[in-house]
Amino acid sequence: MSINSKEAILAAARRTAQAHGYGGLNFRDLAAEVGIKAASIYHHFPSKADLGAAVARRYWEDTSATLEALSLEAATPVVALHRYPETFRQALTTDNRICLASFMTAEYDDLPDAVKDEVRTFTDINVRWLSQALRAAAIVSSEQVEPRARAIFAAVAGAQLMARGRNDIALYDALIDSYCAAGLLPA
Repeated sequence: MSINSKEAILAAARRTAQAHGYGGLNFRDLAAEVGIKAASIYHHFPSKADLGAAVARRYWEDTSATLEALSLEAATPVVALHRYPETFRQALTTDNRICLASFMTAEYDDLPDAVKDEVRTFTDINVRWLSQALRAAAIVSSEQVEPRARAIFAAVAGAQLMARGRNDIALYDALIDSYCAAGLLPA
């Protein structure tokens, strides 16, 4: 099995997990989607837990790279903070999907420990990035940086969840606009 097959498995598993969560990961279905035998998946991922952890790890690694690029591309930290919700909006524009980590967090009690660790890392990456951007933007006191970062993360993830439940990206946009108007996010 080639590295390309491993990447195809990870990509298919990510799509599945964003639509159906960890519980929706099934080696037989993934193999059919990728065009390989189910037993071939075990070459790279000996168990569903290994696959779930690898998918969640790749997800936070991709998110970390996206946030780093956002920091570099944005003219100021305030602009970066204003654009942050775009990172969650993107999933909604792809067949009304949601953040993989949000979906898996909803299944937290049923996740293997290795998957739980990767899901927590996703949250940590986001809160750390938001904290750095808030600190650089100097729009809240140093004592309020981390609490505000957690609030922004929770609000944006919650907006995504509400919008998905109604298959209404305009709702997501309206919620983000309301966060800006209320001062949670910079306008």
